[in-house]
Amino acid sequence: MKLIPKGVVDLKRESMISRLLFAPSHPHVFHFQKVHRSISSNNLTTSALPSPYGTAAFDPRSEINPPGVPELSRHIPSLLSRCGAKRDVGAIHAHVLRTRYLESNPDAFHYNNIIRAYALLDSPRDAVLMYVSMSHDGVLPDCYTIPVLLKAVCLCSEFEFGRQVHCVGIRTGLDCNEYCESGFISLYSKFGDLGSARKVFHGNGRRILGSWNALLAGLSQRGRAEEVIEVFLEMRRNGFFPDGVTMVSMMSACGSIGDFDLAVQLHKYVLCARGRKNCDILMENSVIDMYGKCGRMDLAYRIFSRMEERNVSSWTSMIVGYAMHGYAAEALECFRSMRETNVRPNYITFIGVLSACVHGGMVQEGRYYFVMMQEIYGIVPQMQHYGCMVDLLGRAGLLDDAREMVESMPMRANVVVLGCLMGACEKYRNVKTGEWVAKHLKELEPMNDGVYVALANIYASNGMWEEVARMRSVLKEQELAKVPGFSLTD
Repeated sequence: MKLIPKGVVDLKRESMISRLLFAPSHPHVFHFQKVHRSISSNNLTTSALPSPYGTAAFDPRSEINPPGVPELSRHIPSLLSRCGAKRDVGAIHAHVLRTRYLESNPDAFHYNNIIRAYALLDSPRDAVLMYVSMSHDGVLPDCYTIPVLLKAVCLCSEFEFGRQVHCVGIRTGLDCNEYCESGFISLYSKFGDLGSARKVFHGNGRRILGSWNALLAGLSQRGRAEEVIEVFLEMRRNGFFPDGVTMVSMMSACGSIGDFDLAVQLHKYVLCARGRKNCDILMENSVIDMYGKCGRMDLAYRIFSRMEERNVSSWTSMIVGYAMHGYAAEALECFRSMRETNVRPNYITFIGVLSACVHGGMVQEGRYYFVMMQEIYGIVPQMQHYGCMVDLLGRAGLLDDAREMVESMPMRANVVVLGCLMGACEKYRNVKTGEWVAKHLKELEPMNDGVYVALANIYASNGMWEEVARMRSVLKEQELAKVPGFSLTD
């Protein structure tokens, strides 16, 4: 790495940072779209900076502030903590660069403040860039830098960069720090490398509850429900008592396997936590979700009705639970009550609402809520929403409308969405649409035998025996054996 003596300005680097800050794709400094190639006094305005002094705002364009007003640089940590928008952080960051504040204060504390401010305001890439600048300046991270940075890395989906941060943590002796260790476990778990997550976990003999929680959350998110239960039992044998974070992971795992007996035992832990006044709304929402997935909506409603405070997750858990088990009318009534209480639904809420419409065969209601989601709440439909609508239209026999929905999707339909339409074509013996769906399914999964079997069934239901024979010969030529069905029992 080329070293630059203190006091000498690296013009190339300054220009690079300036372009990053003031390019049109980074509008958090101003509302203008003009690209600036250098940080000049015109780049900053006092209105962009939050000021604790009301109208007596700081003037970042002058090296020395007016008499009676403290120097802005000394108040940077306080100002960053009060920023409510990315442009506010960007303006302070630009001032820091222009005044070379970090050169005179090369301490991780000041870099951490900016990294944290960007991360908290949903600007993970800016947080990562700030860390890169910190490394370039020769400032080593501390135990407060790495946890925040790892969260930003996960949001950016930069796994390789996260591995490099882990290497830095090992070199600086921070890999065994309790907060950094939890961050590394979460990093590897999020990207599916559970082997490395376990290696980090077992590499530290002085584990804290946060380390156990990180591993439990990672296993739960990857669908390893049985392993979650094993780790939880091991945690209890080691003398750790679960907290709210632990219970959320456990109840999610319990819900995924539908073990009602285990659900009752976990609920007892929650009641114990409530006795210690550690029970919060997140834990209660998890209990509702768990009972809902276990098919006990009566118990889920009992918990829900006794909650002192309900948020969007509380209502969504009830709606999704009702929809999952075919209680379409109850789900829609719950959604109506949710709107009456002025709780704003999110995209998951509408997945539950549309699923309820699918199970209830409510085509008009489904269309209505699909439009409501976009026009009233400004929620952009995701793959799951389109999948529900295709399934709804397909089950009702509106195959042309279902196909039109697939073709209008801004993203490419996946196997699940096309599979719903294929099932509808098989039910209604529609050859034309079935062949169209089969063509796209073959492109996504050329070795999937189910496509040929479903298409052969459509041909058979229409008496097209030559096409049935052709499908069977294709299966034989490509050596695609039909996957036998199976079921799970307790």
